[in-house]
This record gives sequence, C-alpha cells and structure tokens, in this order.
Amino acid sequence: MGEALGLTLRWVAQAVGGELRGSISEQQVGNVVIDSRVVLAGDIFVALRGERYDAHDFVAQVIEKGAVGIVVERGRLPAVEVGQSGQGNKGFAFIEVGDTTTALQDLARAVRRASGTRVIAITGSAGKTTTKEAVAELLPKRLRIAKNKGNLNNHIGLPISLLQLRERPDVAVMELGMNHAGEISTLVGIAEPETRVWTNVGDAHIGFFQSADAIADAKAEILERAEPGHLLVCNADDARIRARVAGFGGRTVTFGTSSDAMVRAVDVETLGIDGMRARVVTAAGERQLRTPLLGRGNLSNVLAAAAVALEFGSTLDEIVESAASLKPADRRGVVVRLRDGVVMLDDSYNSSPSALAKALETIAADKTHVSRKVAVVGEMLELGEHALRLHREAGKTAAAAGLRLLFAVGGPPARAVADAAIEAGMPASAVRYAEKSELGAEEIAAAILPGDLVLVKGSRGTRTDIVADRIATVFA
Repeated sequence: MGEALGLTLRWVAQAVGGELRGSISEQQVGNVVIDSRVVLAGDIFVALRGERYDAHDFVAQVIEKGAVGIVVERGRLPAVEVGQSGQGNKGFAFIEVGDTTTALQDLARAVRRASGTRVIAITGSAGKTTTKEAVAELLPKRLRIAKNKGNLNNHIGLPISLLQLRERPDVAVMELGMNHAGEISTLVGIAEPETRVWTNVGDAHIGFFQSADAIADAKAEILERAEPGHLLVCNADDARIRARVAGFGGRTVTFGTSSDAMVRAVDVETLGIDGMRARVVTAAGERQLRTPLLGRGNLSNVLAAAAVALEFGSTLDEIVESAASLKPADRRGVVVRLRDGVVMLDDSYNSSPSALAKALETIAADKTHVSRKVAVVGEMLELGEHALRLHREAGKTAAAAGLRLLFAVGGPPARAVADAAIEAGMPASAVRYAEKSELGAEEIAAAILPGDLVLVKGSRGTRTDIVADRIATVFA
C-alpha cells in the first residue's frame, strides 16, 4: 500500500487536539511509547496516569533517553526548558492535552484513518484471540496483515496495536476486550472497523454484570457506528446474538451449525485431543474441514474466520488448507505431549464456566487414551455473587466427564468445585484441593501417572500455569 506513514510532532499535536510547545514541530517521530523503560532516541512518549502510577514522574528520564516529543496533561509541564538537547536528538517538545489516555486513543484513530488499512474487529466472551489468529491465517496470503500484539485489546492496548498501521498493512485484525458496559463502544470508536465479528456470549466477567443478557447488551456495542458498506459476521447458534443484530446498519453473514447459518458446519465430529472435523457448507460450495484446534467452541471460531476469509477473497480450498495447520495461542488449549505417554492440555491462560465446560467436554470425548483422565480446575474469577453457584455447577460437570482424578485450586469457590464433584459421585479419594497453585503444583505433578491425559485450566489470577509448568518439568 505504499511507504510507511511518517508522523511529525505537528501532525501528532493536531491529531490529539494538543498544544505544541517547542520549536521542532516538523521533527519526524519514531515509535509512540507509553513505557519509559523502552524509550529510544526519536520516540514520542505519552505520559499516562493510572490508579497506581503516573508516567509524568518519568518525563525527565525519557528526555535523557532522547525522546523528541512528550505528551503531557495540561498543567503538568515539568521544569525543563523545551527545545534543549536530549541524548541523540535535536531537541524535544511537549504536547499538552486535556487527558493523555484520550490523546493516545485519538492518535491511534488518526493513524488508522490515514493508513487506508481495512480493519476487522472481533469481540465475544470466549475465543477472541483464537478467532483473531484464525482470521489472520485464513485471509488471502497476498494480503499484508497486522494484529493485536499479545493481549493488547483494551482502551490502552488497542490504540497501541493500531499504531502498527503506520506501516500501512492491507488488513488489521483486532480483538476488542471488555469487562464493563461502554468499553466496546469506546473501542469501536477508536478502531472504526469495516468488518465486525461477534463470536459468542458467555459468562466471563459476569461478576461485573447482572446477567448474561447484560453481557450481551455490552457486547452488542460492536454493532455501533455501522455504515451500509460494513459487514457483521456473527454466530447463528447464539440466541442472545441473534436477538440483537437485527438493527445492524450494514450487511450480515452468519456462521454456525444452525440450518440457516450462511457458513455452516454439518456432520461434526469431535476428535478429542486431535481436534475437530466437519463438512463446511457455504454459498461458494462445500468442503471437508479438519482443524487441530480442540472442541466445538474452537470449531465455531474457525467457522467465523472462514466466513471472514471468504468475504476477503480466500477460496474454500485455501481455507481448508490453512485450517488444517492452525495452532492455538500460548496456553489456550495447547496439547503438550510429554514423557511416559503423558499428554497435557494446557488451557491455563484463562477460564470461565462455559469455557471450562467445553474443555471438560473435549477430554471426555477423547477416545485415544485408555489410561486416566485428570483435570486441574483453577478458581474462575470475576464471577461476583454467582461464583459459588457456578463453581458448584463446574464440579458437577467435572464429575460427569469421566475423570479419575480432580484437583481444585483456589479460594472457597474452588473448594466448592471439589465438594460438588464428590456430591455428584466422584470418590472423595479422587478429589483433592489446594488453596494456591504454588502450594499444589508439586502434589499435582507427583500424582500424574504414565499415560494420563491432564487438563489444566483456570483464571489468570489463579496461576494454574505454574501447575502446567511443573507437570511439564517432571515429565520433560
């Protein structure tokens, strides 16, 4: 799409509605940085102010490192003479704004508009990152693609990700995260996507909402600011989504297993830890598709990606070929084959009741292991007043999954998982509990036997990744 978008201090100041203080307005800037530790000569530093830190405290430090521009809040100019030389540059200037977080968002929006890049925005209660990665892989190979760096998908992370568009890629695939109403609306206003993807509505973050319907209403903000030429790709199998998309201002393409889904999976086979297989039926024809990604939830994510890819010009054959080599993101359903035939399903990145149920369904459906099935279930956070009830339901689900051994890790809600599993029929000797992952990791790893299939899943704050790492070390 041509050469990269060069930014000057004047351009940045105009983009953020700031007042430029300094005589180097035409100075080209390097990276836009919010972490003072990584500033390089020529960068522009945005001094964000959070609940636990204030980056204005580090302005003198970034000047010494050679920053040419520093975005600060009005009234927060430090006692440093503008225009003086920093290390390795020709001086520096301040840009004063009302709010530095808003300025970062405004700058990202301005870069997004100037880039000419088409933006795909993805939201949903589960599977956003997997869907993002799948979309990026299934799009036509001729396209240059940018995507969120890591998990940078909130009101600060998304702008940082969008600043990649200075390189003018053809397409940007951006996931939008939220745990409160209004956040998706803000992110849509920053990213201004022409294509929106809504994967599902689940119970993640339900502690911040009154109900799953309230979560759906918050997710429905993905529909805002649509124009007639915009596209919505949404899940035909999710009743809460279907109830909310009728007013979308653009065109809609649906995916799922429902009979009226426009990109539809039929003859679905769950292959346990070997992935999923289905026949995919579309207006462009139908093909047999297989993916190593685990479970029906991930098949739905692949269908969403396929629907997007078809709209961007991929053929069905190209989609099937790419789907066969998809890999899960780190700790999001990664199958780790270890010594002595131990197989670990490392899903320790995060968890929610619906996601845990799908993971337990996956190992229950696996027919390749004649040895034991073991699950390490970490406490699921951000469930509020629903926590004990949802963890008890998880314990019943675990008991029904054919497990020979269950470890629950975390506070009282995790204890509720263990108690409910025993009440549902698991022998007390097969259910164990640890208050913290650090305390239980050694015991859990020691209880694993050759040939075991082990699921490890929990919220990030529960740190079940510590357990997964210990198992991997013992059976390396």
